[in-house]
Amino acid sequence: MKILYFDCSMGAAGDMMTAALYELLSPELKKEFLTKINSLGVDGLKVTAQKSVKCGITGTHMKVTVDGVEEGCHGHDHHHDHDHHHDHHHSSPDFIYGLIDSMDIPEKAAEDAKAVYGLIAAAESHVHDTDIKDIHFHEVGTKDAVADVVSVCLLMDMLKPYRVVSSPVHVGSGTVKCMHGILPVPAPATAFILQGIPIYGGRISGELTTPTGAALLKHFADSFGDMPVMSVDACGYGMGTKDFEAANCLRAFIGETGEEADETVAVLMCNVDDMTGEDIGFACERFLEAGASEAFTIPVNMKKSRPGHLIEVICSNARAMGMIRLMFKHTTTIGIRRFEYKRYILDRSVEKVNTESGEIRLKRSEGYGVTRTKIEYEDLKSLALKQNLSLGEAREYLRDRM
Repeated sequence: MKILYFDCSMGAAGDMMTAALYELLSPELKKEFLTKINSLGVDGLKVTAQKSVKCGITGTHMKVTVDGVEEGCHGHDHHHDHDHHHDHHHSSPDFIYGLIDSMDIPEKAAEDAKAVYGLIAAAESHVHDTDIKDIHFHEVGTKDAVADVVSVCLLMDMLKPYRVVSSPVHVGSGTVKCMHGILPVPAPATAFILQGIPIYGGRISGELTTPTGAALLKHFADSFGDMPVMSVDACGYGMGTKDFEAANCLRAFIGETGEEADETVAVLMCNVDDMTGEDIGFACERFLEAGASEAFTIPVNMKKSRPGHLIEVICSNARAMGMIRLMFKHTTTIGIRRFEYKRYILDRSVEKVNTESGEIRLKRSEGYGVTRTKIEYEDLKSLALKQNLSLGEAREYLRDRM
């Protein structure tokens, strides 16, 4: 099973995560990534990978410029901070989502990027007591920040780890200057996003974890804790801009665990008999957006023989408390049951296959003496619509030509 581990002992920011993941790629894939990220169609945006040394350790600093100017660095410990004053009128959630949809990136990367911004939007809405549709991304809505989020999502799609684990997150200490004034560290939006995730401060004064970094970790990490037992294939160092007594970097490790590896998941259940189908569907969508691996319902009989639904949500233990809050918010339940189960999973990968009808993606699942393959649904659907075939006919058509 391919596993990715983030060492956040010096916090997390989008550019540092980008650089650390970039270092895990082969030379060919590094060129492919830079070509892709620099051809997104965002006016004036340029991303370059630069060598950087912190405390004698060599890593990568991901330099993001807009019209030739590197954004941020106004007292922030990493690449960008909370002190941008441009593009505010372009930073509504709908504008950001539209910008992401316009980019030529894989569908999975686009959906991940929008989900990350969804977490930030929810935090900003809570902190400023404003409806989500009325908020405006200031610091995290500028072009360089969008590039950070999309870069990490694109790199995760290229690396395709099956499981992501992060260390507890160092948030720093002291205060940070932002558009709204001087705020304590972690900044309120960061603190809201990191609810349910193990964090800590320390002697280092400054903001080590940004809202963007927090949202990326919350979206992608399946659990938080010590590095699991793994055979490491590569280690990447993503460097911040400031110098401290400790090396200002985020490390990413990628490797393999044995097929007998298992994970513990939280299973959350509640019964409801006074919610409409629309309400339940809306709630389950919110749970999946927040990182649940599964969210589904089962018809049940409740008190006085009333028909109802059992809502079941499966997520990592690190996300359990945040998911419980969401379940109380989006359902009418007055009680939630929590169980912990061991989950055994097959190692999954995606293989690209060239056929006379074009490139298709083949999903492969392996382990425990079993191998299964399945054609990616979107590729199957595209062929069926293009050639006026049923899904079954399209499936047979492709299998005959693979």
